[in-house]
Amino acid sequence: MLAVFSNTVVTPPDELVAAGCRTPSPKTKASELVERFSQKFPSGLCVCVGDLAHLCHTHENQALLQPRSFAMKDEIMCLFVGALDNLASLRQQYGLSKNVNEAVLLVEAYKALRDRAPYPASHVVGHLSGHFAFVVFDRTTNAVFIAADQYGKTSLFWGITSDGYLAFSDDAELLKGSCGKSLAAFPPGCFFLTAGELRSYEHPKNKVTAIPATEEEMWGATFKVERAPVLYTGEINIM
Repeated sequence: MLAVFSNTVVTPPDELVAAGCRTPSPKTKASELVERFSQKFPSGLCVCVGDLAHLCHTHENQALLQPRSFAMKDEIMCLFVGALDNLASLRQQYGLSKNVNEAVLLVEAYKALRDRAPYPASHVVGHLSGHFAFVVFDRTTNAVFIAADQYGKTSLFWGITSDGYLAFSDDAELLKGSCGKSLAAFPPGCFFLTAGELRSYEHPKNKVTAIPATEEEMWGATFKVERAPVLYTGEINIM
């Protein structure tokens, strides 16, 4: 799957921008990246929303335990990779039928998040159990919502094209050569919102920082969640 958003929709993280500037390397425009997807997966589906976004989906070369799905409803689109272990209970929670798949579920979950503000985004993703990565785009508000499971079982990568578009894909090879050094693995257990906010849904109060990579590494940066210091509150017996 591939999702590409212009900088009028979402602002790329400063860390990815800095990584791309620190070590110049070949990049391509967003339109060329979408064309690469179409050539690599001729039977795939690509939805174009003007110059704002491109969302591309295919079942080709998908892993048995990492199926891909796509859903579009009420101007909301979702690309989903993986599977939810608690899909049945989540269907009941959101009042959905038994034939609803993960992508449709995420559309409904996003609508609940959007319409019940200030309902925390961390709660929505925190209720998902399984191996997954997803990208949601709301055409009515030009908002994005991206997340990956806490164990990193489903790969998700992101990078910046030469014309400043932010791209997401479960296929790192697709982004190589298009995003240069502004390419990184999306951190497990985190979500990303339109405002350029990258946060951990397990530890929403902890800051997510980026560690710059060396010039020899493929990735431009590695994102990690800062851990709060552990305070000992028990008794200390002095003999």
